Amino acid sequence: MPVDDSPLTRASLLVQIRDGTNHAAWREFVNLYGPVVYGFARKRGLQDADAADLMQDVLRSVSSAIGRLDYDRNQGTFRGWLFTITRNKVFNFLSARRIRPQASGDTTTNRLLAAEPDGHDGSEAWELEYQRRLASLAMERVKGEFQENTWRAFWLAAVESVPVGDVAKQLAMSPGAIYVAKSRVLARLKDEVEAMRQQEDG
Repeated sequence: MPVDDSPLTRASLLVQIRDGTNHAAWREFVNLYGPVVYGFARKRGLQDADAADLMQDVLRSVSSAIGRLDYDRNQGTFRGWLFTITRNKVFNFLSARRIRPQASGDTTTNRLLAAEPDGHDGSEAWELEYQRRLASLAMERVKGEFQENTWRAFWLAAVESVPVGDVAKQLAMSPGAIYVAKSRVLARLKDEVEAMRQQEDG
């Protein structure tokens, strides 16, 4: 029986990563959430290397806590738990930077910290990073299901927002065909994102 490439086919990702020996599930988890944590940290003002270090720190925290995590969906989502860990680590990092002597280029960090207590906990930015990552993974997964022209029509019209008439000329397709291609790919992406959400939540 062939081994399935995706660890998300039968059980939820959360259940699978709790099994410390399921390396494929852990890779899938890191592939999904690593960029979300990194992107969130960057938007909070961390430099590239610091955001990468923080991402590794968050992943280590999850790895050490996941076996003990008694997940109860009524207490909130796993993604919410991960957001809280990430937000706290970003806050601690920025707080430590505020206390330490600063290089002259750290005024952006100071401004971000000063603006932080305005009631926004960053959950909207977190959710946006998560949505972007899901869309990116969905596109990677479904791209091979479409002919090159269909994908290109979708990409130009939907992602790059090129006017349909211009896309039609560029690809030598009718405007109607561009709309159909865009609609087909978007419908497939929507299904894939929904499937990933269900697999993640269990």
